[in-house]
Amino acid sequence: MIQFFHVSKQYFGIEALSDLNLAIDRGEFIFLTGASGAGKSTLLKLIYKDEEPSKGQILIDSVNSTLIPANKLYKLRRQIGIVFQDFKLLMNRTVHENVAIPLLVRGEKKADIEKKVNSALALVGLTYRKRYLTAHISGGEQQRVAIARAIIGNPKILIADEPTGNLDTNLSIEIIKIFERINASGITTIIATHDLNLINLFPRRIIKLDKGQLVQDRRIEAGQ
Repeated sequence: MIQFFHVSKQYFGIEALSDLNLAIDRGEFIFLTGASGAGKSTLLKLIYKDEEPSKGQILIDSVNSTLIPANKLYKLRRQIGIVFQDFKLLMNRTVHENVAIPLLVRGEKKADIEKKVNSALALVGLTYRKRYLTAHISGGEQQRVAIARAIIGNPKILIADEPTGNLDTNLSIEIIKIFERINASGITTIIATHDLNLINLFPRRIIKLDKGQLVQDRRIEAGQ
């Protein structure tokens, strides 16, 4: 589903990722971990082509993303749901309006949008908040809105950059359980986090970066 072949990324001569080789299968659930500055966000940005690699090739669903022209980029991004670290929600709009945005951009019919928004909000447990202004709900609820918006277009890949960074332990566990439900539908899920306690609660494949290099790639089992 996602393949990196000898990928490096430099910023002003400083290497953020170095000769990275990586393969993620369709439907996998990945924890991407490492200290701040390890290269996690850079790797995610390369997947959805917010950044270009300095060297190497990236294949997304067998398509070489490095060769996709700007006017065709939307086709790639429609396959990828993104949960940003700072949510990027419109605070003066309702929960419903925020979740509906990707479908409005695509020009979908109003009835279809309503049905899909209701389904996405039900999945994240926010149906009762859909008419609330986003500014008037809690941080944990705003995170759920961001997740609902990311999955509204039925993407093949879902990526999240530190989605539990500002949440307490109980809320963090609830958020990861939502990601598990999404992943169970067949969506490849990649979560960047530095919370090792959270990772240990949910045995999955761990990809660890350190100073731009892949230093660990393993699956953990319950109790390890």
